[in-house]
Amino acid sequence: MTNRYAVILCGGSGTRLWPLSRTLRPKQLLALNGEQTLLQQTAKRLAQRVEPAHLFTVTHEDHKFEVKGQLAELFPQAIEHVLAEPCARNTLPAIAWATYQIYEQDENAIIGVFASDHAIDNEEAFLNAWQTAELVAEQDYLVLLGIKPHEPATGYGYIRPSQLLPIKGTLSVHQVEQFVEKPDLEKAKQFVSDGYLWNSGMFVFKASTFMRMLEQYQPEIYKQLCTVNPQNLAEIYAQFPSLSMDYGLAEELVKDSEKLAVVPVDMAWSDLGSWDSIYARHGKDASNNVTHGEVLSLDTKNSLIWAESGVLAILGLDNIVAIQTADATLICDRSRSEDIKSLVAVVKALKPALTEIHQTVIRPWGSYTVLEERANFKIKRIIVNPGAKLSMQMHQHRSEHWVVVSGTATIINNEIEYTLQENQSTYIPKTHLHRLANNTSEPLSIIEVQCGEYVGEDDIVRFDDKYGRLITK
Repeated sequence: MTNRYAVILCGGSGTRLWPLSRTLRPKQLLALNGEQTLLQQTAKRLAQRVEPAHLFTVTHEDHKFEVKGQLAELFPQAIEHVLAEPCARNTLPAIAWATYQIYEQDENAIIGVFASDHAIDNEEAFLNAWQTAELVAEQDYLVLLGIKPHEPATGYGYIRPSQLLPIKGTLSVHQVEQFVEKPDLEKAKQFVSDGYLWNSGMFVFKASTFMRMLEQYQPEIYKQLCTVNPQNLAEIYAQFPSLSMDYGLAEELVKDSEKLAVVPVDMAWSDLGSWDSIYARHGKDASNNVTHGEVLSLDTKNSLIWAESGVLAILGLDNIVAIQTADATLICDRSRSEDIKSLVAVVKALKPALTEIHQTVIRPWGSYTVLEERANFKIKRIIVNPGAKLSMQMHQHRSEHWVVVSGTATIINNEIEYTLQENQSTYIPKTHLHRLANNTSEPLSIIEVQCGEYVGEDDIVRFDDKYGRLITK
């Protein structure tokens, strides 16, 4: 019996969904079209055909703990196979690394590769296409799922299918003739008329087939991959070229008329790559608006109005996107939402922190929210999960004042251990070795006031850490 596996690609920053999606909390970790995050929706969808223990997820080191936490809410077995990239190297190295892990266990495994940030409304059609793709993969093909387009979209790459393959399945299967980059509108119209498919970035293949193709077309990646171990991962990974799966492997197969196939499918799919696509997938009110959070709108129509913090009031506008977070607000014409990436580049140059982090930052032990920050002080609200603790650490440039808002804090302050209850406080001078822990079954909430000549997050010397983060002493 052939074992089935699935690889979830959980990388990328989703800059076109700024200011909600940011580098340290990108769109796949957000709930944009339901109660669950896009990652959780993907894992739940794949678990209909794959055992949770056979789910492999590739993410960046910065997102490892939140990815594990989100998967643990659904499938605790899946967190054993969360692979954290030390640096981003595009989709081919990520897929190759995960495939190699599976190949070492089962070289004949059938593997499906899927992005973590896509929305699929017709899951039955998706599952049927996946099943058909597996039948083709059994015959040593690399198989793609191609989306039947419902409009001449300019935000997707296209696949040109050719002759039908004589393979029985629930859906037809075609040889791939050509890949085409994102076109302009006129070309997109022609592609749709000529039967081209959107490139979804979903692949199905046999582990042994992939490794053979990788060795043939990317021999250096193959050689380096075969030497990877936990001790040299960062060094080897940094040497991988930044290559997409399409460019580094699939297009090479097209050139050689190798075994590359596509299964056309209509499954109400979107990569949720822009605010306009988010608008399209939500229910509308009587004015054809999509609203989220505390929104007040008057004489406004055909708009996406999204408030994550505070009240967002809109008057007399049409066809706009308005997104409000605690520290940034975006307002644009809805037809220009594909161009937000250019705006984010300007923001990154002038205010880089606004593209990297939110005021609330997730940590493996809980979270912190920056309430106010100036040149020589910072105020935070810190939440420590039950049974969690921060690293043993010290700061060279700041002191800290802690006030317990709720729960019980266990504190080490220069080797003295004590506990604080609600409405009690303590002072941590700079250079003092210290640690904050929650040894109870209830969340701990504290207010932290930092004072000093420098209050940046990198002023930390870490001596011991429960979560395996870098020790800096």
